[in-house]
Amino acid sequence: MIRIDILSVLPELLESPLNHSIVKRAREKGLVQIHIHNIRDYGKGKYRQTDDYPFGGDAGMVIMIEPVYTIIENLKKERDYDEVIYMSPDGEILDQQISNTLSLKGNLIILCGHYKGVDHRIREHLVTREISIGDYVLSGGEIPAAVLCDSVVRLIPGAISDETSALSDSFQDNLLAPPVYTRPAVFNGWRVPDVLLSGNPKLIKEWQESQSIERTQRLRPGLLKK
Repeated sequence: MIRIDILSVLPELLESPLNHSIVKRAREKGLVQIHIHNIRDYGKGKYRQTDDYPFGGDAGMVIMIEPVYTIIENLKKERDYDEVIYMSPDGEILDQQISNTLSLKGNLIILCGHYKGVDHRIREHLVTREISIGDYVLSGGEIPAAVLCDSVVRLIPGAISDETSALSDSFQDNLLAPPVYTRPAVFNGWRVPDVLLSGNPKLIKEWQESQSIERTQRLRPGLLKK
């Protein structure tokens, strides 16, 4: 079982994506524990302050180190963590191989940035890995954290009823998935490829492999270099 602890100043942003579909079923089966911690609960003073102006006079607000440090230290007293991950546009780009690796871990902490980010000492001394979901900026790390969780949880054995489905997803072998079709075989004059109706597993497999290579070459040629 994997345990994932998510640290956020806006935990409500994580409620919907982590309580539906595959992630919800995996939690109900006891395959994964996901605990969301509100950084504001550890804020300073009467108003639970979690952010402050940056030194140097730049615009925007920065999440302070004290509440984040307190949460992480409290969690580490209870168990060992394989990674403390910070969702950041600066990080390594999330891909299937990263998700595969993280799905084999036991305990993960995911820190969601917000505002102008977090005090850099958090990244220097507390974070072990930084992950990005793309070269663009969002309002915070909650949506990227949900993306990371979904990509990891679906790989846990038992999370998907047909486990071979996850193994045939796009990017598992650095190739895009082949086209898929369902009934009816003909709609509006548009036909399903005859090979898929042939009942010949060997021919179907060869067609799928050739389609994967062709689609990857046409749509994402950079993947083939991997």
